[in-house]
Amino acid sequence: MHASANRLQRVTNPGPAPAPEPKPCPSPGPNPGPATPRTHNTTFPAIFAFGDSILDTGNNDYILTLIKANFLPYGMNFPDKVPTGRFCNGKIPSDFIADYLGVKPVVPAYLRPGLTQEDLLTGVSFASGGSGYDPLTPIVVSAISMSKQLTYFQEYIEKVKGFVGKEKAEHIISKGLALVVAGSDDLANTYYGEHLEEFLYDIDTYTSFMASSAASFAMQLYESGARKIGFIGVSPIGCIPIQRTTRGGLTRKCADELNFAAQLFNSKLSTSLNEVAKTMKNTTLVYIDIYSSFNEMIQNPKKYGFDEIDRGCCGTGLVELGPLCNKFTSLLCKNVSSFMFWDSYHPTERAYKILSQKFVENDMGPFYDN
Repeated sequence: MHASANRLQRVTNPGPAPAPEPKPCPSPGPNPGPATPRTHNTTFPAIFAFGDSILDTGNNDYILTLIKANFLPYGMNFPDKVPTGRFCNGKIPSDFIADYLGVKPVVPAYLRPGLTQEDLLTGVSFASGGSGYDPLTPIVVSAISMSKQLTYFQEYIEKVKGFVGKEKAEHIISKGLALVVAGSDDLANTYYGEHLEEFLYDIDTYTSFMASSAASFAMQLYESGARKIGFIGVSPIGCIPIQRTTRGGLTRKCADELNFAAQLFNSKLSTSLNEVAKTMKNTTLVYIDIYSSFNEMIQNPKKYGFDEIDRGCCGTGLVELGPLCNKFTSLLCKNVSSFMFWDSYHPTERAYKILSQKFVENDMGPFYDN
């Protein structure tokens, strides 16, 4: 099966039809320029992020877990060179997407102390590095589970109601963009890494379980008032540096087994969301294929200005991740912008920027109102 399953159509019962999808801008070259906020900012008063480290803007800083990134060299290219807990050298997709849509330049972590009313009203991230659709995944690494993220979201909604009243709060939640990214930790860590579920399920059964869990999460977002919901699939995780190192043999090729699992899950995720979307009124529920875009970058790195695609910038780039990527024991690559990966698991800011631009240009159409 392939991850490029058709994106879900907007649920049109009985809401208005979406505006035509924006024409794509020219494909970003080796060095995409600064983020340019769109003119659609009134469509999205806020952005809400759920899932794992791809969208975690620092929540893990405030919980007891080893999965942290609140130390240099993480954040070395973030504004003021501050390590914020983002698993990257700079900004991550939640930030770029919020910026491109004209919401705000960066999305704060919900658990960060001292958030202002404006911070909260324009959206936050509830995501947690190491989390996943399988409830066992966050338990193993003490991350914030998806169910706990929903609890925080409901707590957040009550705070917003306290600020602006019930009607305005419902408008912010229903018109805001809710993005969910998870699944890679379930497959790479829980299933194939720790083998915690591999003895209980074959990969077909396990990916069905993951997709069912994701569909349940979508329904719970809907029941909480979200009406613009996007689920981003899993990338070719067999090609991330640490998987090449541990599963790719002496030549460190991509681990086909993991890539197959990612595509299998993506296909089932698309199907599951399509089914649950039929029960939602006035709601846009979209599956977003990231596998194809990510794979295209890996297959054609020079097109995007990347010289290194099989190791991270931090340390040897083969295994460093989290605490192993630190300013005391890790040398850094000389030119981070030429690397697709920052550590052995996460893309660089520039790779994230390119992927985020592709998402906004190619996948946002269904979310725009008339």
